[in-house]
Amino acid sequence: MKVAIITGSTRGIGLATAQKLAQEGYAVVINGRNIDRVEEVVQDIQNGGGKACGVAGEIQKEETCEKLVKKAVDTFGRVDILINNAGIVHDRISYKMSIDEWDEVINVHLRGAFLCTKSVVNEMIKQQTEGTIINMISTAGLEGVIGQVNYSAAKAGLLGMTLTLAKELKKKNIRVIAIAPAALTDMTKPYVENAKKEAERKGTDLDSYWKIGTAEDIAKFIYQLLKHNTLKYTGEIFQVNGQKIYRWLPPKRIEEPFSFN
Repeated sequence: MKVAIITGSTRGIGLATAQKLAQEGYAVVINGRNIDRVEEVVQDIQNGGGKACGVAGEIQKEETCEKLVKKAVDTFGRVDILINNAGIVHDRISYKMSIDEWDEVINVHLRGAFLCTKSVVNEMIKQQTEGTIINMISTAGLEGVIGQVNYSAAKAGLLGMTLTLAKELKKKNIRVIAIAPAALTDMTKPYVENAKKEAERKGTDLDSYWKIGTAEDIAKFIYQLLKHNTLKYTGEIFQVNGQKIYRWLPPKRIEEPFSFN
């Protein structure tokens, strides 16, 4: 039985992934900031015949990440998978953004992912078993989005973390993969609704960028990725939108030297 820790798994993509993996026989460790919601999700999975436990807490705090690993080991005996999914947004144009809005987004996405990864990797090395770490990034970190300088920077940082960890941990049989999901969730719904209203106002079709899949589509892809447990995917960057799966290549230097002439 494989054991997966999924941060931010009381709603959206994290919840859909936890439910899918539990249905497929994985044991899952649920995480969120609201203890009542964590316990509710754990109970729902258990009522459906799945194996689950939970830890409430903010992942930007080191003790929360340590508790997640301890809970997984104490309850299920091991850790095989970490999905760094927890995230928040505080959107504002860059020159009006507060330091608190910057810090909170960076801390949840980037500091939280680092702390959880460090705790999980040390346990995987101790176990001397193979493992998988999946970092949920975003096209915002690949392309940039107006009004999301904090979110874009955090997700770009997660991409850099993925590429580095993939190189560092390959010899430990731990693969590290990035996924940029496009799915209708509580977080993305306001943006989709605004895009629809804007398209209606202009009398145009909704831009294809906003025609996105579901959280369940992302969960299905993650399950398939875990089934194909091979190191050849380490360092890969996937974009998932409904049934469409794309690969991104890391930035690559243009070999022709630049000149202003």
